[in-house]
Amino acid sequence: MAALSTLNESTAVRWYMWELSENSQFTSCNYELYENMNAFYKLESRSLPLDEAEGHFIRAVKGCVFSESLPTPLKEPLTLTAVSQDVLRNILDLNESVVQNEEFVHCVSGGKLFPGSIPLAHRYGGHQFGYWAGQLGDGRAHLLGEYTNRSGDGRAVIRSSVREFLCSEAMHFLGVPTSRALSLVVSEEPVRRDPFYNGNVIKERGAVVLRLAKSWFRIGSLEILTKTGELDVLRTLLDFVIKEHFKSIATNDPDKYVVFFSRVVNETAHLIAHWMSVGFAHDFVPNTSDDEGRYSIGAQANVGLFNLQKLLEALKPLLTSDQLSQSQQILREYPQIYHQRFHELFKAKLGFLGNEEKDSYVIAFLLKLMEDTGADFTMTFRQLSEVTLSQLQKGSIAPSVWALSDLSSHEYFRDWVQMYVQRLLSVKSDSDAARQHRMQGVNPRYVLRNWMAESAIRKAEKNDFSEVALLQKTLMEPFSNQDEAERAGFASKPPSWAQQLRVSCSS
Repeated sequence: MAALSTLNESTAVRWYMWELSENSQFTSCNYELYENMNAFYKLESRSLPLDEAEGHFIRAVKGCVFSESLPTPLKEPLTLTAVSQDVLRNILDLNESVVQNEEFVHCVSGGKLFPGSIPLAHRYGGHQFGYWAGQLGDGRAHLLGEYTNRSGDGRAVIRSSVREFLCSEAMHFLGVPTSRALSLVVSEEPVRRDPFYNGNVIKERGAVVLRLAKSWFRIGSLEILTKTGELDVLRTLLDFVIKEHFKSIATNDPDKYVVFFSRVVNETAHLIAHWMSVGFAHDFVPNTSDDEGRYSIGAQANVGLFNLQKLLEALKPLLTSDQLSQSQQILREYPQIYHQRFHELFKAKLGFLGNEEKDSYVIAFLLKLMEDTGADFTMTFRQLSEVTLSQLQKGSIAPSVWALSDLSSHEYFRDWVQMYVQRLLSVKSDSDAARQHRMQGVNPRYVLRNWMAESAIRKAEKNDFSEVALLQKTLMEPFSNQDEAERAGFASKPPSWAQQLRVSCSS
């Protein structure tokens, strides 16, 4: 997957790649953008050490943050199958007509370098299923570079690329901070994959998603330098990250690393709470490789804590004993920050105004009912926003209100409804209509579900991208009722075949 990173909110732009290749710019579109990009490359390559080794081969590196690496384009013919007009217009400031240019397709799929670019592959490390894996190479932080993955070809395929393209945009329009996706390009180039690592190798088609973010540095960018004892490079990179991406932190502050860590702890807690509030997960156990459920939906906040612990370990050599003590205390506050934000978000989902002592209990009670009955997360909250309190109290829930109907089968549902209605009626100045309006603004009617992505993928693999386009359109307005989405069943009960779906790392 190709990816592009915005340095600030707009103009200065970096091109990155993830599982696939590379980069480029649209030569007839924005010359000023070129100059900004070239200036950034010079800044970054001057500020951060480069690998002294040359050549196009897989290797372990030391004493550097980047290696120069030339991209390998997809084989033609190429098809531009999806574009985010929102990204095109509002982030890149490009005219919609640019997508008609053949050069655009070559650029966003990694087929061309633009003048003056310096293709760089980023060195980082990380953990896989809780174990340190050393230097990694999934290419997420490549800057104008090429990546060769575990299968040796550095390619993504249609099924993973469709999910990446749609999910990036879906999360954005749900209000969750995320990288963005500009385009999806597919090729006739054959890629061989073993989707579930069971020896059943199949031939698929290669694809590229171009993604955007302010930065692709990650915890592993720092962690690998600490693991190898390269503390001068660690300090250089950390100072660069703070200067470029945490501009509110004074670069001459002696406690800047502590302030940086505090910011990351707080934002991580808020981010995970936010995506939990919209039910984001691949599944209850999202990855068929994850036998222990390490990354299951109920464990995501704990994995966030694990990541932050590893970040602190990476920062430790640069901290004084006092600063380390402060940072450890900050880390201990992570659960409280997370639960506070979680509480605020779920109060809004239930339409609560003000604060009452039993709010946490009402939220927890509902989540327990949902767990026991298997009631759909998204539609339970959405349908609560669409029924009146009178309907709830009378138990007059139509079968078409399927999530609430499932929930109402619980023996304690009536008890919860009584508590819920009593809580809402305690605010005398509120009205039922106002409650419904508030709730519909934070509870989506449409989210990207596994079965929806799978259905779109099956069609895409037959060169029918109509469902990708419909999903993209639907997910741009997830809180509004849409006729096409209703006809497609995007707010209906998932089909029975969806229960058999599995995903893997390559999905």
